[in-house]
Amino acid sequence: MKSNEILNKDLILRENLAVERTDMAIDRTLLAFVRTSLYFAVAGMTINNLLKLSYGLYFEIGSWIIAVMILLIGLLRFFHQKSKLKNNRKHIGNYQSDTQIDSED
Repeated sequence: MKSNEILNKDLILRENLAVERTDMAIDRTLLAFVRTSLYFAVAGMTINNLLKLSYGLYFEIGSWIIAVMILLIGLLRFFHQKSKLKNNRKHIGNYQSDTQIDSED
């Protein structure tokens, strides 16, 4: 096996591993958005029930609106990033190293 073929396989492996790491990072980011959304929802309910404020219901509704907005933004970003990653996967292995190009000339 030539050193160029070994180099190319090594680059393809690194690219695949980088894509997998990116995929997992996108999943973690979505979970962070979900967690933050739940914090806002729980905070609104807790403050309304714990403090019994006259405007507590408005605070709870505001917290729920913020929670839903955060969740929607997280989902939109998740699907956008996943589609970009899926589009970039097809480019892995479709290149040649500089040494391969030089040896063909």
